[in-house]
Amino acid sequence: MASTQTLSSAETIDLFTKYVIPNYGRYPISLVRGEGSYVWDAEGNRYLDLFPGWGCNLLGHCPRLVVEAVQRQVATLIHVPNSWHIELQGRWAQLLSERSFGGQSFFCNSGTEANEAAIKLARLHGPEGQYKIITFEGGFHGRTFGSTTATAQPKYHEGLGPLMAGFVYAPFGDADAVAARIDNETCAIMIEPIQGEGGVRIPPEGFLQSLRQLADEHDLLLIFDEVQTGCGRTGQWFGYQHFDVTPDVITLAKALCGGLAGGAMLTTPEIAPSLRPGMHAATFGGNPIAAAAGIATIETIEKEGLLQRARQVSDRLRERLEAISQECPVIRELRLVGLMVGIELNIDGAPLVQACMDQGLLINCTQTNVLRLLPAMNLTNDQIDQGCDILAKVLKQTSA
Repeated sequence: MASTQTLSSAETIDLFTKYVIPNYGRYPISLVRGEGSYVWDAEGNRYLDLFPGWGCNLLGHCPRLVVEAVQRQVATLIHVPNSWHIELQGRWAQLLSERSFGGQSFFCNSGTEANEAAIKLARLHGPEGQYKIITFEGGFHGRTFGSTTATAQPKYHEGLGPLMAGFVYAPFGDADAVAARIDNETCAIMIEPIQGEGGVRIPPEGFLQSLRQLADEHDLLLIFDEVQTGCGRTGQWFGYQHFDVTPDVITLAKALCGGLAGGAMLTTPEIAPSLRPGMHAATFGGNPIAAAAGIATIETIEKEGLLQRARQVSDRLRERLEAISQECPVIRELRLVGLMVGIELNIDGAPLVQACMDQGLLINCTQTNVLRLLPAMNLTNDQIDQGCDILAKVLKQTSA
């Protein structure tokens, strides 16, 4: 029987060294507990987490309504296959439909699975022979093979070739380049409305509208990968709602289930039948526990007014970070939409992540020089100030 005694961080690291494949770069601490925007390690040290769950913990750690819903459900019905109807899954799909463009849902377990479903849907929906999908440089769509190929970043392709056929890459923000890449074999355009892993890159004004126009002119599907931007991250339910553009397909995961594993692809009732029976499935997709968590996540956001709170947190972060940028010449640019924050530096950002962690603050660095924050919607003003104070201290020390 496994011991209930908490191991030290060093002891847990030793376990990993012996028994876990080392395919992740991991920090040398073991986290054992979380509450709201704080986590604790095995030694009892507390950290303010402004990058909780790589964006999955949009409600913070262990949100009450999600925990209670899961506790009830796990004692009632853990799993049944999708050959049966599950009331919770139907209700969850209804809630997502009513908050988006009236679509229908396919449920899966992760963002990359949602994107694989969208890739299949695009190929199945178009005429035979139309299989190419245009994606964008700097984008990120996941780690399974189709999604990895869709990700137009060479570093993720090293050693994996030959890649899956049919993906055509275009510069992010260049509608003319997209138009030039469309041919009679193209079936879809796939894009993150705001690039996340790419460094919180915001599209130029009118760019997404141009993609909608191109898709309509050439009878293509417009797919928005909202794995990071969806579920309230930007202060709207979905990122596309900022741009007055409605896609044909959106993919969701990360914050969808309040920290539990869950993913979804939504498309219109007209397009949905193209993903016909037998062509795609996910054994655990939309299972009762994920559905209960997904419903509780939506209920939490609405009962606690967290879309409005996300916008308030964003405004306060912007004010604090703009002031910090005036004092720290290492900051090149601040990019912020809702609770997606990118701080581009003119130096390597990895040492600053470590320095912040040493001060009790958890953040991320992407693209080597972009500090990234994906904080919880219910972050308090005191926590905003605490995090910004630590970040300012580290940045000023670096600038000195």
